[in-house]
Amino acid sequence: MKLHQLVAAEVEQAFSANGLTDQPIILQPAKNRDFGDYQINGVMGAAKKTRQNPRELAQKVANALQQNSLIAMAEVAGPGFINLKLRPEKLAQYIKDSLQDEHLGIARNNKPQTIVIDYSSPNLAKEMHVGHLRSSIIGDSLNRVLTFLGHKVIAQNHVGDWGTQFGMLVAYLIEQQQNGRADLELADLEQFYRNAKVRFDEDKNFADTARDYVVKLQSGDASVLALWQQFVQTSLQHAQAVYKKLGLKLLPADVTGESFYNDQLQSTVNELLAKGIAVNSDGTKVVFLDEFKNQDNEPAAFIIQKKDGGFLYASTDLACLRYRINTLHGNRLLYVVDARQSLHFDELFTVARKAGWLPDTVHAEHVPFGTMMGKDGKPFKTRSGDTVKLMDLLNEAVTRASALVASKNPELSADEIAHIGEVVGIGAVKYADLSKNRTSDYIFDWDSMLSFEGNTAPYLQYAYTRVQSVFRKAGTWDNNAAITLNEAMEQQLAVELLKFEDVLNSVANTSYPHYLAAYLYQIATLFSRFYEACPILKADEATRNSRLQLTSLTGKTLQQGLALLGIDTLETM
Repeated sequence: MKLHQLVAAEVEQAFSANGLTDQPIILQPAKNRDFGDYQINGVMGAAKKTRQNPRELAQKVANALQQNSLIAMAEVAGPGFINLKLRPEKLAQYIKDSLQDEHLGIARNNKPQTIVIDYSSPNLAKEMHVGHLRSSIIGDSLNRVLTFLGHKVIAQNHVGDWGTQFGMLVAYLIEQQQNGRADLELADLEQFYRNAKVRFDEDKNFADTARDYVVKLQSGDASVLALWQQFVQTSLQHAQAVYKKLGLKLLPADVTGESFYNDQLQSTVNELLAKGIAVNSDGTKVVFLDEFKNQDNEPAAFIIQKKDGGFLYASTDLACLRYRINTLHGNRLLYVVDARQSLHFDELFTVARKAGWLPDTVHAEHVPFGTMMGKDGKPFKTRSGDTVKLMDLLNEAVTRASALVASKNPELSADEIAHIGEVVGIGAVKYADLSKNRTSDYIFDWDSMLSFEGNTAPYLQYAYTRVQSVFRKAGTWDNNAAITLNEAMEQQLAVELLKFEDVLNSVANTSYPHYLAAYLYQIATLFSRFYEACPILKADEATRNSRLQLTSLTGKTLQQGLALLGIDTLETM
């Protein structure tokens, strides 16, 4: 139910009836619900262009909207705004239609795209840390929303599983195997990497051995490849444990690491050289980009192969982009990667377009995000200044949430507390992130994210359990009864519930999950007001059945919306 589009279509007809066919209507939800449901702001601009009195023109448009099947009232306000109020009986019918559809009345895209989403993508040399959280959960929520809207989504976990550091790690693994300590060391990947780096920096013989292993690895030596594969599999098991804890859709089958593109890199470079896009600059292969000149008016150097023949992220990312278009047949490519990589992606897409690898029919987007900060305003660290392991953070969230649940509900069993603590804790971490504009940095604060008040996951999860509580108390009721929206709060809640599809399409088009989070918070807030203003169970039978249907759609919308953010709900809390 694209309510905004339905209203917009009516307004556009009224504009056309007054000779304003090419003028933008600028339709927005009303800021003050006392004045209406929507507001038209485009008349003033149209009046200026057509040299008409704005209030008089606004009245003409309002007159054209009177007696409309959808719009009950069109009233001019201020210098030329028009406030719109929708017909309650029409809203009631839309609510009924949404309830009778398993998809809540939300249409699947009739022109679905194949959308490739690059997200999470940790380096396998270390365990996942808090820096991987945002990419993982933002990408996963976009995956869920786009899939729900009918698109074919292909998740790609572009892990860092190749490069010179793996020679060092293989050398250290062999050394630990000889000492009988390999399994013990691999149990803590972060420490494994640090220990290997110390050996590399302090022991010249070890460093030389590590470099030899790099050569063997890149040349396909079977024994070294087998050790490398062991290390990769152990690392991926760590990552998959984090994904399971977070409830992500990412699976081992979604992993397509840097190593996958290894045999495509030289041909990618050669083709750019053959097309004259890249040049040989003293042995280094470079694409000079006039589009990104520096302050000295020098073109940016996009290096695709080093003088020693080694490849870089740029080489791999070009091969990766070609694979996603030519083999996966993606028409939209989303890269959910840290905002600090914005210039890299701008240059990457520019080179790909120059080469003809990124056609106009394919849309490539960098989906940037900011940094998770501590209360000190610096990137989130442990008290000792170390990087926080993501699994440790999630376990702490569950522990804190479980303690909070136990303090509020001491009568619950240990198993019930553990289950609720898991759902609330993980949900709180995810929602605290997803409810923020992804391009902004944000402060990580345990107290605020676990609060049952304000725009938090626990507040929304509790709102859902409140809905379920109503139905447990209601017993039998007629879910086919007529819906009547006589009270202002009934109508406000109905209008907001019918905006669900508009919000999801906005998330799909912009890749901003916080639009959905803000919408769900608005639904929960309006339901609370509705619950206080409009008695449900104590109302007469007809009103009771009508309000229970509004309550039912509220619950379904909260549950589905939270699920699209990757957050579970509970029947009781």
